[in-house]
Amino acid sequence: MTPSTAHLDLPFFDAVHRELGPRLANWIAVQEVDESDDRQACREWVKLLGASGWLCYCVPSGPGGMLGGALPRLDSRALVVLREMLAFYSPLADFAFAMQGLGSGAITLAGTPAQQAAYLPQVASGEKIAAFALSEADAGSDVGAIKTLATGAGSTSENGLFDAYVLNGSKTWISNGGIADFYVTFAKTDAPAGTRGLSAFIVDADTPGLDTSEHIAVMSPHPLATLKFSHCSVPAAARLGAINGGFKLAMRTLDIFRASVAGAALGMARRALAEAIEHAKHRKLFGQTLADFQLTQARIGEMAALIDAAALLTYRAAWLRDEGERLGTPARVTQEAAMAKMVATENAQRVIDMALQLHGALGVKVGTKVEALYRDIRALRIYEGATEVQQLIIGKALLKP
Repeated sequence: MTPSTAHLDLPFFDAVHRELGPRLANWIAVQEVDESDDRQACREWVKLLGASGWLCYCVPSGPGGMLGGALPRLDSRALVVLREMLAFYSPLADFAFAMQGLGSGAITLAGTPAQQAAYLPQVASGEKIAAFALSEADAGSDVGAIKTLATGAGSTSENGLFDAYVLNGSKTWISNGGIADFYVTFAKTDAPAGTRGLSAFIVDADTPGLDTSEHIAVMSPHPLATLKFSHCSVPAAARLGAINGGFKLAMRTLDIFRASVAGAALGMARRALAEAIEHAKHRKLFGQTLADFQLTQARIGEMAALIDAAALLTYRAAWLRDEGERLGTPARVTQEAAMAKMVATENAQRVIDMALQLHGALGVKVGTKVEALYRDIRALRIYEGATEVQQLIIGKALLKP
């Protein structure tokens, strides 16, 4: 089943984006990955995506073209186009791709030249698997409630910075947990300061004191784990960005990739619509096909409109960010990204539910595409900011003076 790429003709996109979708479709359509073991499958997808150059779009090229073939900066529209196409074929492949970008995004935004050189080329090649460790058991939507502490150790220099930091605490619901080679981890360096006391650290998976063995099973299998930090010592050079600047760094990272979550939701919704149309054309009942019934036609029309409405919000958010970068006036597009993420994931859930209903009993049969999509889409309404959080972001932005 080949998806339409007509939406790439919209004025949001440039020539580079218009060739990406069909090229990726041709590539992924012939890939064969056994996804029965989600952890092994993610490792394999990262290797394949890296070897074929797709992960270069998760990482900008550095000075002198450190990552040949990549765009000179993180391009939100490229991320949206690629995630939409990957999710159409394989939500797990999309997950593997997205986590390389999200897991290394903070290094792209705030890493020193040494940090970027040590991690980004290997993220782009698929040699290192990245992870983003922000959430805790009592700190998901409420980032200020993070309890993991990073305590300074060793002698201090004239500016009051330490030689090392010792991390204690835990993180949970961490994507790529247990298979990642490094974790961009957010911890309190000033405990009473709430979100203003967070700092970010790059913690290699083999660092003593880090335990990633507690895996989490979810309804649509993905590699998730709880991370436990017990006197886990990292050098000062592992600190990422400014001291106590972790909250802003995390939000800037999420701003970039939130619109791409909407892209993934679009891909799943488009696949559900395609499956529904194909089924309706061939399912016979009462002497005609399911597609001949006006109720079916109305439902398919509603599904298409829900997808297009979400697509326009998604492409707008990505275009606005890219335009700001191009003009040298980068600005956060928090409100627009929140709208895209909220509407795309909610609409995709509705579209997939409608597709399942049109399939009847086949829709709940394990192994059918719509059954898998029904499980795959559910988490997107929660991770990287639940729908309710997106509503708050939008409402607060509109109520500001």
